[in-house]
Amino acid sequence: MYVQKAHYVYTGIPAMPLNIRSETVNQLAETLATRLAISKTEAVARALRNELQRLDEATPLRERLRPLQARVLSHPATGQPADKAFYDDLSGDP
Repeated sequence: MYVQKAHYVYTGIPAMPLNIRSETVNQLAETLATRLAISKTEAVARALRNELQRLDEATPLRERLRPLQARVLSHPATGQPADKAFYDDLSGDP
């Protein structure tokens, strides 16, 4: 079982330790820290910063769908009902 030890660095802000009780999360932090040759604390901080940045930079679904919506709407309406017979006729099915 993993027991987290608190490490404090004086920053002028009261320290609040993060207690990770998931062994999976602990192993992920350990793996990232080892690969980057940094502390687990820094690994967790980087992962959180990167995920927050990814979320901030993500294009909302509505904006990603706009080009497709514009393409669909650029075709005039046919007035035909879009039922099974319509799609069967498009695909050549009897």
